[in-house]
Amino acid sequence: MASGSAPAVLHLVLGEDEFLTERATTGVVSAVRAATPAGQDPPVVSRLGGPEVTAPQLFELLSPSLFGEARIVVVTGAAELGKDAQAAVLDAARDLPPETVLVVQHTGGGRAKTLVADLRKAGAEEHAAGKITRHMDVVGFVRSEFRGLDVRVAPEACEALVEAVGTDLRQLASACGQLVADTGGKVDVEAVRRYHSGFVGVSGFTVAERAVTGDVAGAIEALEWALHTGVPEVVLADALADAVNSIALVGTQRGVPPAELAKQGLPPWKVKKVTAQTRYWSIETLGTALQVVARLNGEVKGRAENPYYALERAVREVGSLASL
Repeated sequence: MASGSAPAVLHLVLGEDEFLTERATTGVVSAVRAATPAGQDPPVVSRLGGPEVTAPQLFELLSPSLFGEARIVVVTGAAELGKDAQAAVLDAARDLPPETVLVVQHTGGGRAKTLVADLRKAGAEEHAAGKITRHMDVVGFVRSEFRGLDVRVAPEACEALVEAVGTDLRQLASACGQLVADTGGKVDVEAVRRYHSGFVGVSGFTVAERAVTGDVAGAIEALEWALHTGVPEVVLADALADAVNSIALVGTQRGVPPAELAKQGLPPWKVKKVTAQTRYWSIETLGTALQVVARLNGEVKGRAENPYYALERAVREVGSLASL
């Protein structure tokens, strides 16, 4: 929210992630309601939007109220608004009626793409809701969730939770809150294992660590058990890619201080372990392994008819390369 005692009256929630979009919108609504003076009714929330919304509908909601009641108008699917509807939103944004807060949800693309820049010029407070896909960023999301709950959690435990739950942000946020409630804020790797044992008994990192150290048989055994216990295929592929990429990062920058590697995405606590793993690799075999995990990323996301066989083949290939 904007600094100061009163919440902003114009908000742009920008991004394609539905969970983050709704969370940001809920945050605005809560802040506005919390700022309602004592004795006054809280603002009424109205939602509408999308390609079928007309300018008259928007004009009716965004015009001054005859009774002066406080309102929060949430325009959903603003990326697909028609030309007249866009104009109605923008006209209102530039001169909002008293006691009216406008929240516009926009993916950043679509036929109303230019509305984003126009709302920024109108002074909208922006809330990021872009999709988070990189493993490192998903783990960062988990860490920020715990910080928001006033709990400090080690990076290893955040990694373990992503392994256990997957990359769905809604599920991860719920898992963070539940872990904090169940453990009294004492969240560590063991707590994650205890509360998510169905997934973490064998994790994607177990599979990846065995593969990148040349233990092909052990990696395949761990892969089969991880799939049996429900670890998602995409998570397993991400873990293998993370292991190979981490080795490439450290192996090509020998002697670089851990703090410098951290700036490039590798946490200091991981550097020692990855450094030990680099002895199994050469520049040539690493290059091939990077191609393997890049191919696997597409295969587990729909390019392969059978993601399981794609995973098994990639694990065997990486393990064999580490054994050379």
